[in-house]
Amino acid sequence: MTSSDLERVRREFPGRAIEYFASVDSTMRAAAGRAAGYVVVAGEQTAGQGRHGHAWHSPADSGLYCSLALAPRPVLTLALGLATADAIAHASGVVCDLRWPNDIMIGDKKVAGILVQLSGAIAIAGIGINLNQTAFPAELEAIATSLKTHADAAGILIALLHEVDRYTSESPENILRLFTRASSYASGRRVRVQQADGVIEGTTAGLDASGFLMVRKDDGTDTLIVAGGVRAAGS
Repeated sequence: MTSSDLERVRREFPGRAIEYFASVDSTMRAAAGRAAGYVVVAGEQTAGQGRHGHAWHSPADSGLYCSLALAPRPVLTLALGLATADAIAHASGVVCDLRWPNDIMIGDKKVAGILVQLSGAIAIAGIGINLNQTAFPAELEAIATSLKTHADAAGILIALLHEVDRYTSESPENILRLFTRASSYASGRRVRVQQADGVIEGTTAGLDASGFLMVRKDDGTDTLIVAGGVRAAGS
């Protein structure tokens, strides 16, 4: 992101603290301890964070890597997923799917991800969007994709901040309804879920009031998925 790009974003959000690093270990670490509303953006991350201790591949000038300090709220990760998918659609025209709880998908490949962690009384939301990677490390080739330069980082960041503001003002009930409508994974999808004690396979059966995923196993019993890697069965 160039200095003119950054100024373009700041003009769109006067009064909001937006800090840019050409390179940083992790935007989430850089945002920790900041007040709600603070935004950190990086040209690259040397130790980008993903869920379950995984790294987020963050090469220089290839993606939008940002973290937002937000007030904690129910179903925040789902709200941010909706915001990210809508920002991508508005800025690039690419329509994405949402894989519970935090993956933004193009087909069966991940184009963006979200990680939310509490830092004191503030939620730090890390959002990574693959913009123009043409190749990925071998371990990611089959599961990751990018927008392939359909939009610039500043344009997507502007759209993203607007959408985050919009969705974080919605009621949890409305977020659940909107996520269920936007995600092919929320209901009626055959999935495999990696859990600490093994793999569960079944068909998704909607979200509960807290935003957790219900999976109906073949024996007819329902399992509440609080955390775990959800994948389409057969993928």
